[in-house]
Amino acid sequence: MTPAQREVAEAISSGPRGGLGGPFQTWLRSPDLADRLQKVGEYLRFSSAVPRRLNELAILITARAWDAQYEWYAHHRMAMAAGLDPAVATDLAEGRRPASMRADESVVYDFCTELRADRNVSDATLAAALDLLGEQGVVDLIAVSGYYDIVSMTLNVAEVPLPDGLAPPLKPLKR
Repeated sequence: MTPAQREVAEAISSGPRGGLGGPFQTWLRSPDLADRLQKVGEYLRFSSAVPRRLNELAILITARAWDAQYEWYAHHRMAMAAGLDPAVATDLAEGRRPASMRADESVVYDFCTELRADRNVSDATLAAALDLLGEQGVVDLIAVSGYYDIVSMTLNVAEVPLPDGLAPPLKPLKR
């Protein structure tokens, strides 16, 4: 590693993630970008105004949209630890609107899927998200969706493997 790469790698490893899994090995090829992205990701994972369960739901929605196997693998367990109903994750994995979502999860699901499909959200969807999360929370929800887009793209292009012995958790959806 170059000195710049080593500095960023040490910053990531010594932070709350404790390692260089996921997209970080790839991002280190551009150390300035890696440093900036990892700081955004650290905020979104550990300090976001979006409650953890809902944040993880948004990440799973993004992972499903990209068929990002590693992203799903990494965040599925975090979503379960944050209290997301496994049935919600199962429906997402199979490309269905989850049937057993709580009211707050439905707001996040609608916002994230509408934003992705329509490149915007309706006034009603925005109003529901603002009512649930407030202005900062809505901005953080947009950011988590966009950040995990770049994470998913990186993981897919770099073909970051799942740990040995694990089968891909997602089946590709028909597009």
